[in-house]
Amino acid sequence: MRKDVVTGEMVPKRQLIRVVRNKENEVSLDPTGKKPGRGAYVSIDVKVAQKAKQKRTFDKVFDVQLSDEFYDELIAYTDHQQARQELFGQND
Repeated sequence: MRKDVVTGEMVPKRQLIRVVRNKENEVSLDPTGKKPGRGAYVSIDVKVAQKAKQKRTFDKVFDVQLSDEFYDELIAYTDHQQARQELFGQND
């Protein structure tokens, strides 16, 4: 279980997307969950990803200034993963 930084809810790790900040303060999506750096998690839910963009959640979590393109990439990736879950179900 991990905490969704947007909603504050504890969610199984497989239902989350990891976002990571490396030593160079670069923030990126981490589909593998194994990139080095400080990680934070967001639910695989487009509405939650949109809320993260609206509130600039990852700017605050990682203390960096992120572009709208990062949040747009997060929303697109979340949409893709949400569609995969609906198609194939959970693969726990």
